[in-house]
Amino acid sequence: MDELIRNMTGKTTSEMKVSPDQFIDLYNKNEAILLDIRYPFETACWGTKIALEIPLTELPDRLDEIPSDKLIVCTCPDNFRSNIACMYLRSKGVSAKMLFGGLLELAARLKGGGAKDLHLKN
Repeated sequence: MDELIRNMTGKTTSEMKVSPDQFIDLYNKNEAILLDIRYPFETACWGTKIALEIPLTELPDRLDEIPSDKLIVCTCPDNFRSNIACMYLRSKGVSAKMLFGGLLELAARLKGGGAKDLHLKN
């Protein structure tokens, strides 16, 4: 984590973000997965069928569940916890970014007919 922070610049910070449109494109190409790091009581209330659910507090113990062949797009309702998860995963050598605007922004992008843009995997 020390080296990650030492090497942080404005450019690397902006490169750690993925917009909802970028995520949709990467997801449809099977190049990225969504990592929902909310707590179980949050995902029970409103979850998403397209995400791997690992609460932030369990992330260190569940790293073996993170695919190594895809970009990991961390998300929470806005960006606070997803930023922590992204930094943690990057410190572990995982290719990770955070979903800019979080799940709320993604939900707004996919509402109504926008949901057709995401090609769901079986």
